[in-house]
Amino acid sequence: MAKKRKTFTDEFKQDAVQFLTNHPEMTVIECAETLGVGRSTLERWRADFNRSGLSAVAAHNNDKEEKDLLKENVRLQRELRDSQEALKILKKAISILGN
Repeated sequence: MAKKRKTFTDEFKQDAVQFLTNHPEMTVIECAETLGVGRSTLERWRADFNRSGLSAVAAHNNDKEEKDLLKENVRLQRELRDSQEALKILKKAISILGN
């Protein structure tokens, strides 16, 4: 029978990283044991936090969703740029035909 993986809330992850930061006298292993998480898990949360703040801890779980949002953002920026270029062309055509 396979082990069921524990899931942690984003708030717990943030608190765990804060606990690790607030207790420099404790090793990562001691902090992980105190919190009931694995050492590598706690280190990954800390690395995510160090990379881009508290939001990175939550982003680790929502990585696919975030990538989809970034792709959509790029698509919309491209569409906006194309629309702006088309508008410039239309304005020039109007000014040429209007004279």
